[in-house]
Amino acid sequence: GSAVHGVAAGWSPYFAGRFAGQPFKSVALRFTDSQGESFARKGEFVATANGVEGSLVYAAAQLLREEVARQGHATFELDLLPDRSSDHVLAQVAHPRGSRSLSAHLKSRLGLDGIKMAVLNELLDKAALHDPVRLAGAIKALPITVVAARPIDEAISSAGGVCWSALDRHQMVRRQPGLFVAGEMLDWEAPTGGHLLTACMASGVAAGVGVLDWLQAGRSGVSA
Repeated sequence: GSAVHGVAAGWSPYFAGRFAGQPFKSVALRFTDSQGESFARKGEFVATANGVEGSLVYAAAQLLREEVARQGHATFELDLLPDRSSDHVLAQVAHPRGSRSLSAHLKSRLGLDGIKMAVLNELLDKAALHDPVRLAGAIKALPITVVAARPIDEAISSAGGVCWSALDRHQMVRRQPGLFVAGEMLDWEAPTGGHLLTACMASGVAAGVGVLDWLQAGRSGVSA
């Protein structure tokens, strides 16, 4: 299956070197794929040297990964200030800044600094940075294009697995009696963390019960 670890966003060497490992906190991620499926959630995620990862990315990973498979890329919108309205952001960006730098102005008026300011500098050209309407729009909906999932050897969780139709109700492989599968060997996905661990352990219990039933049936290859 594909790695659900992060996505290759193609940062510049400067951004990757300076901000890899830094979190985007209190942001929102919005995405609508070419099939009309939508995702929108507040949370946080982390920049890596070659993309992004973290809870918010994991939550959107299936839609992003499938869109990349269809189109070769996927572009989501990052809202850097989800608790501020677009009108408020525009008003603050457009407020006269006098002799202050743009970075100082945005930090003072909107609290934007660190990686949030850096990603604006990374992805916007000079004209956009100095156009209040375009800059405010980017603060509320910064497009980030991803082109690949990371390799599976970097994954903390993966998609895909043995399809349910190949199993009986005790999670035994129909074509290989005595072989049971559970957890991430199955073709299913869950949010990385507690939900995933709980479901993996529960499916392990179910498979274990299936093993006992099969053994008690005399290794006949027919589940009870």
